[in-house]
Amino acid sequence: MILDAILVEDEARSRDILRNYITKYCPNINLVGEASGVDEGLELIRNHQLDLVFLDVEMPYGNAFDLLEKVGDRTFETVFVTAYDHYAKDALNAHASYYLLKPINIDELIKAVDYVVAIKTKESQLKDKVLSANIKAVDGKITIPTQEGFEVLQVNNILYCEADNNYTTIYLEDTKKVVSKTLKYFEDALTDSGFARIHKSYLVNVNAITKYIKGKGGQVELKNGKVLSVSASKKADLLNYFS
Repeated sequence: MILDAILVEDEARSRDILRNYITKYCPNINLVGEASGVDEGLELIRNHQLDLVFLDVEMPYGNAFDLLEKVGDRTFETVFVTAYDHYAKDALNAHASYYLLKPINIDELIKAVDYVVAIKTKESQLKDKVLSANIKAVDGKITIPTQEGFEVLQVNNILYCEADNNYTTIYLEDTKKVVSKTLKYFEDALTDSGFARIHKSYLVNVNAITKYIKGKGGQVELKNGKVLSVSASKKADLLNYFS
């Protein structure tokens, strides 16, 4: 799969190095443009249908996060390129697919591109396709504590679970339950039953997903119409269920 990409990097030497590495080691990348700042980068993004943006964090008159904020909703993936490792958390919050430190390591660059290629390939395969997860529906049961004792739930009736500090809200097809257990507890209990952690706040029954929506980390729509966000770090694992 060939990805249309741009470079947004204010330093000419760094831009030259990255361009040369991509040309030599990343045959899946078709560079359609380069920019040296936020405004130029924004113009390229708006004028092209992009799959990937290589984005320097610090630039004159703004930074990578300013640019992404101006873009708004997006369907392309981002690989952050910077000399400073303290931006890692901000990059994660901005749904970056990968984080490359300067000087660029060729192996890491190849891994970043391969990761994005895998995501975009799966997205393309899922386009206009009725989703059917590669797992069996499990007709199992799980118990949840109540003040009187415990209640038994059918696992396949659970649509998703949402974290609320040390509590978890379990959403069923026709009701919801609040349980004094962490989401991690239910992740451990339900992973083998076809549930995927798609976000720090959500654990989803993969068989309840009817649609995948591209953009930033992406979103899933469930059979009850509920739309949930997918974090960038969880996207590839989720899409593996449908490949």
